[in-house]
Amino acid sequence: MITRILELVREFPRYGYRQITRLLCSEGWHVNPKRIYRLWKQEGLKVPKKKQKRRRLGDSRGGIIRRQAEVMNHVWSMDFIFDRTTNGRAIKILSVIDEYTRECLALDVSRRITSDDVISTLVDLVAIRDVPKFVRCDNGPEFVAKSLRKFLDRIDVGTSYIEPGSPWENGFVESFHSRFRDECLMCEEFTSLFEATSVIDGWRKVYNQRRPHSSLGGVTPAQFASQCTASVRPPASLQQYTVEEILT
Repeated sequence: MITRILELVREFPRYGYRQITRLLCSEGWHVNPKRIYRLWKQEGLKVPKKKQKRRRLGDSRGGIIRRQAEVMNHVWSMDFIFDRTTNGRAIKILSVIDEYTRECLALDVSRRITSDDVISTLVDLVAIRDVPKFVRCDNGPEFVAKSLRKFLDRIDVGTSYIEPGSPWENGFVESFHSRFRDECLMCEEFTSLFEATSVIDGWRKVYNQRRPHSSLGGVTPAQFASQCTASVRPPASLQQYTVEEILT
């Protein structure tokens, strides 16, 4: 009987012991709910908790066509790209770019990156560069986390989530990733996380300071940024908060 109970539980994982009792009776077993309940507890069975459906935040209004960067620090784009070290372990890379100047603001390399790590990166960038008006990203769990949205609200930064399953709506960062993979990740073998961090940071500096960009008239992103007038916004007032306070 226990074997049959387990088979029914696998077939109908949302059924409790009462419903399983009814199924057994319909199959000709002479059982009552008390006996099935005893066997149920003996086998450690339970109905799994219902999972809350995940709400997608994006729509087409968050894409590059509807909301285009008009000045420096108007829109920053974020996304992840992945690679592996020679031992097969994955590395995760958070990229942040300024869509107007095409500068790569950050390429953070780690085995694991959480929403708190994304916040720490943005804190550092805002302290150096000022506050963007919008941050564009997809619906990854690190980007839709309440802690990240709370942080962005606190420093008055709008979120521009793209339509789920529409990476072309975050086209600037996707284009950057194709260059990054072609010119760096496909050309290098990383034996360790430290080596990956060092090589990737070196490539980021070359990309910003030495690589001519066709969409910028053949100048580098750093040269183009130096020619731009930054968006007139008050400096970030992050000094009154610690990172720990922001994350709580």
